[in-house]
Amino acid sequence: MDRTQIQNQIKSNKPHKRLPEWAKRPLGRPSVLHELKSTLRKRGLSTVCESARCPNIGECFSKPTATFMILGSVCTRKCTFCNVTKNEQAQKTDSNEPENIALTSFEMGLKHVVVTSVTRDDLSDGGASHFASTIKALRDKISGISVEVLTPDFNGVKSSLEKVFLARPNIFNHNVETIKRLYPRVRPEADYDRSLDVLRSAKEFGLTVKSGIMVGLGETKAEVIETLKDLKDAGCDIVTIGQYLRPKRENLEVVDYIEPEVFKEYEEEGLKLGLKQVFAGTFVRSSYNADKVFEDYEKNNI
Repeated sequence: MDRTQIQNQIKSNKPHKRLPEWAKRPLGRPSVLHELKSTLRKRGLSTVCESARCPNIGECFSKPTATFMILGSVCTRKCTFCNVTKNEQAQKTDSNEPENIALTSFEMGLKHVVVTSVTRDDLSDGGASHFASTIKALRDKISGISVEVLTPDFNGVKSSLEKVFLARPNIFNHNVETIKRLYPRVRPEADYDRSLDVLRSAKEFGLTVKSGIMVGLGETKAEVIETLKDLKDAGCDIVTIGQYLRPKRENLEVVDYIEPEVFKEYEEEGLKLGLKQVFAGTFVRSSYNADKVFEDYEKNNI
C-alpha cells in the first residue's frame, strides 16, 4: 500500500467524532511547561511527549518527567497514526546526545528514565548502538538509575537487537501498537509477527519485556484479547493499553472512543491470560507513569 492509498483511506473515514468529556485533558501550567522545554532545548534534546503531541504532557512535564527521543525527530517510516515528522532523509545523529540526556536527567533529579526514538531504517544498525550508548551514559552519571527503552523493531535484525540487549535496560519495550488486522492501514511499513519476534528475543535474553497497543481504531474486543494472548506468548511481562487520539487531521480518524469500563475489562482479561501487569485507560501511553509501573512491577515480582 503506497502513501496515496493510505491518505485516501484516511480521507474516506466517517465524519469527525466529537471528543467525549472523559477523553479531554488539561494542558497544565504554561510556566512549568516552558521551563522544562527550555531545559531540553538548552542541549538540543527532543521528547516524544512534544513530537507525538501526547495528551499527558501537562501532567508529566509538571512532575517533572519526560520521555527522551533520540536519533533526531524525523522518522523514516510513515505510520498513519503518528504525529512525528516523516521523511526518508532523516537527520544526522548527535554523538553528544547520550551524554546530554544523562546530564539533563541528573539535573532533573530523575530516578527512572525512558528513552525512545524515531525509526531509523537509514542507519546500518537502526540506531541500536546509540540506544546502548545512552543507557551506559545514564548509568555512568546517575547511581541507581533505572532505564527503560522503547525501541523500533530494527527490521528484526538480531545483531542490532543484541546491542540494546547487552546494555541490559531495566525494561525493554517495543510496541505492537494495534491488532494484526489493522497493520496494513495503521503501520504499513511494519510487521505484526516481526514485532512479536522482537519481544520474544528480548525475553529469551532475560529482560523484562513490555509492549503497548492503542484502541479506538476499529478493532473488536475479541481482537484485543487475542493480541494480549499473542503478547503473553511472546514473553511480555507488562502491557499498556490506551485510547488512540488523532494528533492532526492528516492522521487516521478515531473510529471509537472506548468507554472507561472497557479498559478495566481489558486489564482483567490480560491478567487472566498470565500477563504480570496490565495498565489500561483512556490516557495510558507506553511511558505514562513509567516510573510507578516499574516500581509496582519490581515490588510484585521480586
